[in-house]
Amino acid sequence: MAGTIVIRQIGSPIRRPATQRQTLIGLGLNRLHRVRELEDTPSVRGMIRSIPHLVEIVEIREGPGKEPR
Repeated sequence: MAGTIVIRQIGSPIRRPATQRQTLIGLGLNRLHRVRELEDTPSVRGMIRSIPHLVEIVEIREGPGKEPR
């Protein structure tokens, strides 16, 4: 079972390309300082990597049976 990752929106989508806005919506973020806890999967990591200037990783929680990173 994968762990979870906690992310916070730190940047505004105003005057950003539509793809970046859609990525924020896909992550469940639509207002500044909103926090979401998502499953730590490669697709979520890729979405975060595509907009690092708009989000920050707050915490990475390990799943059961995983070694700490």
